[in-house]
Amino acid sequence: MSTEALPDAAVDHWHRLDRRMLLIRPVLDVVKSLPVLIGTVLLGRGNGWEWIGLGVTALTVFVGVSHVLTSRYRIADGQVEWSTGLLLRKHRAIPLDRIRTVDVTSEPKHRLFSLSAVRIGTGRHSLGQGAGDDQLVLDAVSETEAHRLRTVLLHRKEVSTGSDAEAAPPPEQVVAEVDRKWVRYAPFTLSGLAVVGAVFAAVWHFAHQLNIDPENVGPLRDLMDDLANTAVWLIVVVAAVALLVVVSLLSVGGYLLSFWNFKLTRETEGTLHIRRGLVTTRSVSIEEDRLRGVEVKETLPLRIAGGARLTAIAGGLREGKGGDKGGGLLLPPAPVGRVHEVAAEVLRENFDPATVPLNRHPRRALTRRLTRAVGGVLFLAAVLFGLSWIDFLPSWMWQVALGLVPFAALVGWDRYRNLGHAIVGRYLVSRSGSLARETVAIRREGITGMVVSRSFFQRRAGLITVTAPIAAGTGGYRVVDVGESAGLAMAEQAAPGLLTPFLRRETQR
Repeated sequence: MSTEALPDAAVDHWHRLDRRMLLIRPVLDVVKSLPVLIGTVLLGRGNGWEWIGLGVTALTVFVGVSHVLTSRYRIADGQVEWSTGLLLRKHRAIPLDRIRTVDVTSEPKHRLFSLSAVRIGTGRHSLGQGAGDDQLVLDAVSETEAHRLRTVLLHRKEVSTGSDAEAAPPPEQVVAEVDRKWVRYAPFTLSGLAVVGAVFAAVWHFAHQLNIDPENVGPLRDLMDDLANTAVWLIVVVAAVALLVVVSLLSVGGYLLSFWNFKLTRETEGTLHIRRGLVTTRSVSIEEDRLRGVEVKETLPLRIAGGARLTAIAGGLREGKGGDKGGGLLLPPAPVGRVHEVAAEVLRENFDPATVPLNRHPRRALTRRLTRAVGGVLFLAAVLFGLSWIDFLPSWMWQVALGLVPFAALVGWDRYRNLGHAIVGRYLVSRSGSLARETVAIRREGITGMVVSRSFFQRRAGLITVTAPIAAGTGGYRVVDVGESAGLAMAEQAAPGLLTPFLRRETQR
């Protein structure tokens, strides 16, 4: 898109962040400084250290308030500009034709005063890039102003900023909505396991810092006494069932909080719009011109339950945690059939390219996967055996590790079974993984090159890894452990002409 499409009326004067954020930011900064404040008060009684904690807290609040008061932005001269800082001034300018996504998020602190945070993504993927170098964040604007910015920046259309009337949203077509029945897939995501681990780690850390011994806590001491008189197998079964119930409940709660009112729509201007969230609402817009493909991700438990999740591969979306892909989630855990339907609709194709039969990789790839899977477990068992031999660990630990060998072999075989690639029209399709199987379909016109690599062991097995760089998603997608001839032929077909000089040189040799 050209910046010439921007109406003259859209050229702004400088705007400031909403001043209502001044009622929120100091409270948040004080909460963040509580560990320092409490630590200096408890450890520095009579030494004057508590004044250091108060000084750090006051400095944190001052920096936060000055950020709100000095931040300003505008859209002018074909770019969006932002500046902030009191003692150290910062200024950034992003050309409008570099903007790929506009992410509008309303956390509880924002929703309290009908505010939003606007993240403007540029889609840069450079090495050594800082965490926030590819986006510009306006963390306190009104909901009406957030909608105006999204419309101006993505569609180059000015929206009235009158205080009495809100602009009507552009016409849109619903592509997918969340079904309440899909909550049954939440326990299979095991997202609650991370919460349980984080809570346990936090409790253990604070107990250690405060020198709390479980034997000195009445209820815990009674529980440990009861467990001492209980069969080990019963303790393991009860603990496993309790953990499964807790993880399932937390996973269901997380699913509802994250994907409540999830809706994927397509606007007439050629933009995909994603809305979701209960406590924290999020609205992400992705230009279809920047869409480079889709990724279907199926963790092993979710795959067993017949579910999957769908994410977009597009410029401006940062690789995020938990498979969110920085806001590019096109469909939460849902029936795999529905996932493929939505993928085809998003790509504007008659079918999802990720559903086509894939070319199998050589049997030598199976040997590599079995060797790594089984070898890793055997190495762990050997280490545990050595530690038990010197009476550092109990002997049952290496026996349990040794019992995992059949499971490791099964995982290695499944990794090979899922390995494959194909060229389907304008798409390069690649699949890999077992515990987390990923099927990627990227548009060949978005591939910027081809990288062929092989390790020492791959050379001995006659295998190579072909990476297709692309200015979206992770920055490159791999076809792993493919036969040398088949891999080079696939690379030449996916990006014609890029490898031709090298292939001819090899032929002449």
